[in-house]
Amino acid sequence: MSDLPRAQLIHIDVDRRLGHEWDEWDGKPLPNSGNYDSAPTLFFGWSAMALLVGLGIVALALYLFAPRLADLHPVIPRVLWTALGFVAVVLWVWWGIVFLSYATGRALLPERLAERGPFLRLMRLTSRVADRFGRRDWVENASVKVYNALALLRRRKVGRGELLVLIPRCLSKETLDGVLGIAGKYGVPVFVATRGQLARRVIRERRPRAVVAVACERDMVSGLHDVAGKIPVLGLTMTLPSGPCKDALLNLNQLEDWVRSYVV
Repeated sequence: MSDLPRAQLIHIDVDRRLGHEWDEWDGKPLPNSGNYDSAPTLFFGWSAMALLVGLGIVALALYLFAPRLADLHPVIPRVLWTALGFVAVVLWVWWGIVFLSYATGRALLPERLAERGPFLRLMRLTSRVADRFGRRDWVENASVKVYNALALLRRRKVGRGELLVLIPRCLSKETLDGVLGIAGKYGVPVFVATRGQLARRVIRERRPRAVVAVACERDMVSGLHDVAGKIPVLGLTMTLPSGPCKDALLNLNQLEDWVRSYVV
């Protein structure tokens, strides 16, 4: 890698530091040395639970308020229960199609109805439910893998100047050198997030047609939720052997495969 041209490394300071998702970290070693690698199917189990919880909360609220709504007009509760049932059927059918898309490797839905649409909101909801059980990072790792699998089905191609690589400031020196070597090899610019809102600002200013982003699971899920609906993104999560926001590692072979798939 040392003989390859290195990409230009561009820093942009913004108003919120990266790593805010780890503000509660107590300084102790992370589980499994910060490696939250999980099977993608883990996401489907937790997302099904998240849908049940969400629909259950709405049903409970409707049950509690139904008597008062009936005082306004007897037909209101019936209409709302019917609407809730219809929404539930649509959600479960959609969930099943997403699962089949992942399982069969076929894009069965337009991206705006899948990984760049409702799927992003399901990721956030699932993350919140998993956080209640102390499984957030593992479930988020699985959800990002499912998201990437769906995004890769689009087989999108862009020019070298139209792809952006976004990385956090916390990569180990060896890993950073590897990222710069890969980006230099394919002529792709690399931007470092020294603080939080970088991805939004860089995308607004550079207007790329696609992004390969690197982050921990927590920042990745929140970033995808905010950005992926506006521009195609592939998200590569990191291993955190020294804890969050320090000397992080990543799969450089995976990074190169994704960059090459976009520009070659």
